[in-house]
Amino acid sequence: MSLPASLQLYRVLTGLAAPLLPAILSRRASAGKEDPARRHERLGRPEIRRPDGRLIWLHGASVGESLVLATLVDQMAGRYPDLEFLVTTGTVTSAALMEKRLPPQAKHQYVPVDTPGAVRRFLDHWRPDAGVFAESEFWPNLLTEARRRKIPMALVNARMNAASLERWRKRGDAVRRLLDAFDWIGAADTRTRDGLENLTGREVVLAGNLKLEASPLAPDAEELSRLRSSLAGRPVWLAASTHDGEEATVLSAHSLLHKTHPGALLILAPRHPERGNAVQELIEQRGFRLARRSRGELPDGQDTVWLADTLGEMPLWFSLAPAAFIAGSLLPEIGGHNPVEASQAGACVITGPHVASFDDLYAAYRRHDALLEIDDALTLSEAVEQVWQGRAPSLAAARRAIAQASGGALDTTLTAIGLLLDEAGKTGTRS
Repeated sequence: MSLPASLQLYRVLTGLAAPLLPAILSRRASAGKEDPARRHERLGRPEIRRPDGRLIWLHGASVGESLVLATLVDQMAGRYPDLEFLVTTGTVTSAALMEKRLPPQAKHQYVPVDTPGAVRRFLDHWRPDAGVFAESEFWPNLLTEARRRKIPMALVNARMNAASLERWRKRGDAVRRLLDAFDWIGAADTRTRDGLENLTGREVVLAGNLKLEASPLAPDAEELSRLRSSLAGRPVWLAASTHDGEEATVLSAHSLLHKTHPGALLILAPRHPERGNAVQELIEQRGFRLARRSRGELPDGQDTVWLADTLGEMPLWFSLAPAAFIAGSLLPEIGGHNPVEASQAGACVITGPHVASFDDLYAAYRRHDALLEIDDALTLSEAVEQVWQGRAPSLAAARRAIAQASGGALDTTLTAIGLLLDEAGKTGTRS
């Protein structure tokens, strides 16, 4: 069956762009966005051999999806001791995470750039018996080629906000063709299930949110102990994953808190650490002294803001701060970020009003009175004060909310993947 015109055009354009890839990857490596020692993987030229036996391939975009994939690998490794695993991701941070989290029978590779040649080389080398994609990481050439090779595939933890689903509806033919690559689709929430069913005309399973059952990444114990000793006695709070337009509100709240807590420390962790210089300028304009984590600085008694402009250290910040404002929630176009990691680390969740990207999850938190909601600097400062005074929602309430929202997603997904592996076993390794 021929591809829709938009996918045919995409295939042609990505093929024409292939000669430019080495230069593009080189520039990205110079900017810290690629691993210069592993650019060959992005071109579909692995340097490690495919292991013998059955191989399942799991792919996710970045850190959040990586934790989901690592949890699936851990569970499947116990159930299928003869199974080998290939995990692909696309970011430097997720690669570092996988190095720490994956068991010996799992190998990590960067996902190939989505050109026809790189994709073919990748699949020719690894010949996966089955594939698992997490959330909404769809590379057209990669999915098209996997479908052509009849690789049994599952889409797990599928999660799209309303805006994403609307964009998909406008590209209905192309999206339906891409989703045809998946033999099983498990949705993280009702919005995604209903949207995908309306779009595809096929059954989509409401599996639940796998991120709620993913094993959290623990902070380095020695570093956590060192920092706790350094900050002992200071009231601390965290603004996690802030976006441009939110730091001003956060800093205004910190000014209010300083009137009654002059020793208070704000850990300010921007969603995109490359914004560190701009955020530092704003902090200094507000009259605060700061330390920067990216420069290895530790706040002294005069520093009132710690700019956490690094990647991969959010578990550390959640473990240090009893009050965690989950940003992205003051801006309607962002729609909030996942609060689960904060709860798992023992921090009280504070959120703004705009959480459409995680509405099912935040609804569960509300049902269990497991969070504090704010809408401006004053209410944010009051929420932090409430936590410091020991009047925060209980962590037990947060655990109940997470358990309710997960809906047994892990067991449902593992059962579906098991059936996928059975189907792969009937036909043998794909080539």
